[in-house]
Amino acid sequence: MSRSGSPGFDAGPPDAGIAGARYSRYVVMLAAILLIAFTVHVALGKPKGLTGVRAGQPIPPFAAPFALGGPPGEVDVATHADDGSAGKVAACAERGAGILNICELYERGPVVLALFFDAGSCAGILDRLQELANSFPQVGFAAVAVKEGPAPIARLVRSKHLTIPVGIDREGRLAGLYTMVSCPQITFIYPGGAAQGAPLLNMPTRAQLRARVVELLAASRARGWKPAHA
Repeated sequence: MSRSGSPGFDAGPPDAGIAGARYSRYVVMLAAILLIAFTVHVALGKPKGLTGVRAGQPIPPFAAPFALGGPPGEVDVATHADDGSAGKVAACAERGAGILNICELYERGPVVLALFFDAGSCAGILDRLQELANSFPQVGFAAVAVKEGPAPIARLVRSKHLTIPVGIDREGRLAGLYTMVSCPQITFIYPGGAAQGAPLLNMPTRAQLRARVVELLAASRARGWKPAHA
């Protein structure tokens, strides 16, 4: 058996293995630092448009079929007649039984709109909207199930005994128009159709949601809006 110093066996410098291990650790550490820096850069550099409709911006129009008794078809997001794949009829003009029309709602007064998926605890926002609808009759409360079919949402509406309108967006068109990044995502709308403040992302507490509704009402009145019964 040969020793390390015997002819025919080159073990290299005695510290080569240690130096190589240290170099590998430095490479790993540098990669981790670069990854963290890149992640922070991406997080801080996100366009503001990725957090819902910005305050003061017009609300994208839509007309969605109700989960219960709505007409067949997809949500209409056309801004004018013959708007290509968005729809043949302007969304604001699509009204009638079984249609959740956001334009019709904000023409009456302030609106709280929740977009949600029927998954996990996300649909729990419907109970909170229903509670507030009973306390704030001057405000329109509505929800739209995104990427969902009518049958499971209809069962959900019946099981919760909801009276607020719940629409269906099977293709998920509103997720793009409202830059949906959370479930639920709650938009507060001035009378006339502009976003009031930033949307609430993820499930708010009852107190948080109530506070935003009170704020919406106060801000709407400050802009000159008066309830129809006032």
